[in-house]
Amino acid sequence: MATIRPATLADLDALLALERDCFASDRLSRRSFRHMLTQAHADLLVHANDSLLGYALLLHHRGTQLGRLYSIAVHPSARGEGTGRALLRAVEAIAIERGCSSIRLEVATDNAAAIALYRSEGFAEIGRYFDYYEDHGDALRMEKSLLAKLPAPESSVPFYAQSTEFTCGPAALLMAMASLDGDTHPDRRGELRIWREATSIFMTSGHGGCGPFGLALAAHHRGFSSEVFVSSREPMFLNTVRSALKKEVMRVVHEEFSEEIAAMEIPVHETAIDISGLRDALARGKAAMVLVSSSRIYNERFPHWLVIAGIDDRFVYVHDPYIDTDTHKSATDSINIPIRHDAFTAMTRYGRNAARATLLLEKTRKQ
Repeated sequence: MATIRPATLADLDALLALERDCFASDRLSRRSFRHMLTQAHADLLVHANDSLLGYALLLHHRGTQLGRLYSIAVHPSARGEGTGRALLRAVEAIAIERGCSSIRLEVATDNAAAIALYRSEGFAEIGRYFDYYEDHGDALRMEKSLLAKLPAPESSVPFYAQSTEFTCGPAALLMAMASLDGDTHPDRRGELRIWREATSIFMTSGHGGCGPFGLALAAHHRGFSSEVFVSSREPMFLNTVRSALKKEVMRVVHEEFSEEIAAMEIPVHETAIDISGLRDALARGKAAMVLVSSSRIYNERFPHWLVIAGIDDRFVYVHDPYIDTDTHKSATDSINIPIRHDAFTAMTRYGRNAARATLLLEKTRKQ
């Protein structure tokens, strides 16, 4: 009798054989399966008797309540016998146990059987990716809410992925501005131009990041009024560099930003804005972006900008401009991500001094 159980390293050969039997391209490698079993924040389930009949792989992204069905496979000999449905329901049960608010997936547009299965299990289409697979096939993006009484709010914030490792702030700003102004079209040229204007010059290593003052000025120069909430008016990220020269350069840049902020009469509040304040700002038609510590999402310590896509009584929903392909993260996992209120509040403190920064935007009215 077939049973569903967690996969183990002893299943690696059978998983690879099943992958070859089920897929002509976009196959998971032995290394990928091993990573999923030993290091990834994931659940890999197998449906097996004397042999492996199928598997399902559910990914969890740290700090969020989003589950992603990354892959599901059923051996040709076991199709039509309920194996796929059983795996799908087992994945849903685990997602609920893990506290997920929803499950998302991608499926090839020509895979009619899989699409029919997902629809029959309550998944709905939420988008489409063109030229998504290695064979250039398109994919449907589908989602199932696990909190029927608390559906994710619709968001007017378009998604834009940062094109470099150091431009999360400009990418987030472009999303926020585009949500307020239909004439703002995020692209890489605009992203890099904003970074050049708003960068702090230096970070822990490599290229400099963007703080709230530089981003507020970039928004102001593009016809948006800005409002800044910070825990301190001192330069951010100073403790991320050791060089005294670099620290001095960052101070000089910050002083210039501060002087221009004052000259432009951009409001700066030396206080944090809480979830209630953010929710009120969204209700008044403003856009909001917030600095977080990525350690709660990516298990690495670096400052990272997110855009608020919506807030309800339980979750803050965010667009994350960073797509981490090394952990199989795609745009599906970056859009309208639900984060519990308590987890969101905890991640909005960065570094040893618990620095906090939020930027509110609205479109400046023409006289």
